[in-house]
Amino acid sequence: MSDLLRAPAETKYAEELDWLESVDDNPKPFSWRLSPKMVRLFILGSERSDGLARDIAPKWFGDRGFVERSIVTLASDRGLLLIGDPGTGKSWLAELLSAAISRNSTQVVQGTAGTTEDHIKYSWNVSMVIAKGQSRESMIPSPIMNAMETGTIGRFEELTRSTSDVQDALISILSEKYISVPELDSDNIVFAKPGFSIIATANSRDRGVNDLSSALKRRFNFVRIPVVTNKKSEAEIVRFRTGELLRRHQLDLDVPPTLLDVLLQSFADLRASAAAAGSDDEKLESALSTAEQIGVLEDAILHSDFFGERALTARALASSLVGSLARREPEDLAILNKYLHGVVEPRSKEEGGSWPEFLEGGRDAIATLS
Repeated sequence: MSDLLRAPAETKYAEELDWLESVDDNPKPFSWRLSPKMVRLFILGSERSDGLARDIAPKWFGDRGFVERSIVTLASDRGLLLIGDPGTGKSWLAELLSAAISRNSTQVVQGTAGTTEDHIKYSWNVSMVIAKGQSRESMIPSPIMNAMETGTIGRFEELTRSTSDVQDALISILSEKYISVPELDSDNIVFAKPGFSIIATANSRDRGVNDLSSALKRRFNFVRIPVVTNKKSEAEIVRFRTGELLRRHQLDLDVPPTLLDVLLQSFADLRASAAAAGSDDEKLESALSTAEQIGVLEDAILHSDFFGERALTARALASSLVGSLARREPEDLAILNKYLHGVVEPRSKEEGGSWPEFLEGGRDAIATLS
């Protein structure tokens, strides 16, 4: 795992999944590797009442009901559509579900304007077709077809980014559970095995790009993942990802809890400002998601380690925040400048602590970019 830039969840947590599978005596649907109860436990973490001989750390922080509804859907014959704003953890939840259920989260189709029907069904090995003709051996199955043949979970990321005709190709797969291969005279139908399902994700901000047809919507159960606004939950996510970040980069760097509080408060302030804004021009282009918050923290930590004093500082955090969130110039810079003067400056005078240095770092970053 150490030689992978980013290991899939089933590799990263292989030892934990092996252990859970060894002690899991609950009924399992179809070809599932873990029972629904253990899938939920793997994702949300264990509690004392679970009576396990070891603790299982939570890997996704959100409402328990979202996870349970997702698991129930995958045990039925319907697809699962996770929908929400950018950075709400949809893809991560889809990966964890696939890893726990199938021990394979890499059967993924990425939805883009260039995604074709071949990407979700099959294509052909041209050299083999020329040499031996079209056959099952010369056919290249898509990740979705692989999932059908193995009775596992297939994933479709950013479903609404793909065109309507590509989306509609999923309808027969989700309803009939087979793919027809008309180019072949025999053995020309690929049937799905029990346990097959599809987890799709969609960005709620893409509404109107390529809306789903009513026929396709009927074949999915929707689970809407909201932006995390609860400070306690968001703090848990940030602390969890900070620990992972330090281990991944093998950093021995001091990250003061007070600076995590500054980061959390800054994003809460900016979200409140965006909610009160009268037009899009008065809002940052950023979705201000938890994922973006972690990105700000990662940049600040790496900058502090490479070029700083091997300790995270408020100045580095402010510089990273401005650099990450100022995507439109001059609009975003003006919004951030207004925030520093209207909110951070009074707070730095009243509360002190890390806020004065944060204010100074933010002003310097804006001056550099202006």
